[in-house]
Amino acid sequence: MTGKSEKFPTYTIVAPVFNEAETLPEFYRRLKQVMVSLGIDWELILVDDGSSDGSTEKILELARQDRRVNPVIFARNFGHQVAVTAGLDYSRGQAVVIMDSDLQDPPELIPQLAGKWREGYQVVYAVRASREGESWFKRFTAAAFYRIINRITDVEIPVDTGDFRLLDREAADALCQMRERHRFPRGMAAWIGFRQIGVPYDREPRYAGETKYPFGRMLRLALNAITSFSYFPLQIATYLGFLFAGLSALAIPLVIALRLSGSQAFFGQATTLIAVLFLGGVQLISLGILGEYIGRLYDEAKGRPLYIIRKHPELTKADSDHGQE
Repeated sequence: MTGKSEKFPTYTIVAPVFNEAETLPEFYRRLKQVMVSLGIDWELILVDDGSSDGSTEKILELARQDRRVNPVIFARNFGHQVAVTAGLDYSRGQAVVIMDSDLQDPPELIPQLAGKWREGYQVVYAVRASREGESWFKRFTAAAFYRIINRITDVEIPVDTGDFRLLDREAADALCQMRERHRFPRGMAAWIGFRQIGVPYDREPRYAGETKYPFGRMLRLALNAITSFSYFPLQIATYLGFLFAGLSALAIPLVIALRLSGSQAFFGQATTLIAVLFLGGVQLISLGILGEYIGRLYDEAKGRPLYIIRKHPELTKADSDHGQE
């Protein structure tokens, strides 16, 4: 850990960063303004997820200026979900706030999250009442995803939520114990239990830059969520097997009766070819589903670390430069 004080802060803010050089100064300014107004010790962990636009230098500069800023620099891009995990690993606060650094998650909501925490809730998640700056397609698919996954899993994941949430120290430690590689933190936070409550907010458009979650990444995240919390895709293959076996059992006496009656309906190879191609497609889809689960087992069996931290001489130098503002 990049500890900077013997005294543990009350709040730790964890913010993954990937090519957010334009946004970081404004994010830090707004966050600092909110946290200073609370009048309680805090720290900010900025996890650089392999940025290439100068975000790393921005993070190190903030760390030199303010000892409350802790830089965690990845050796390469490991993904947003892993960056969240690294921030939790390095956090020391009694409460940990996970949020994006692109200012779509407003820092001004933190006092409301903290208020629920002081009431005794251990997981306080932010619920997106509105999503400005996002296409109708993204809003529709996101809403559909949460409702579908709640129907096929035993874990009730709050709808219309992201990773923006506050975790009590006990809840954060529980998440840190879960080391699977294909991660879905918002589902994992629901799985651990504890007292949970939502706080609605209006999600703002990006302050600058482009989204780091295009359709392809959203699809992979959805796949990780489904395979991490549900066996339903595997059960689909079983259901299809019983369905087509039943149809075959019903079709056999029907075909025999038609042949004996002299019907020409099932003569020729076209029907046979169509049936073979259809069943072959179903079998390949079933094998693909099995392959997804087996591939995840293979990744877990390799036992590689979730992330690698890049050593940087300025990380240790920032510990001794400047006091808190």
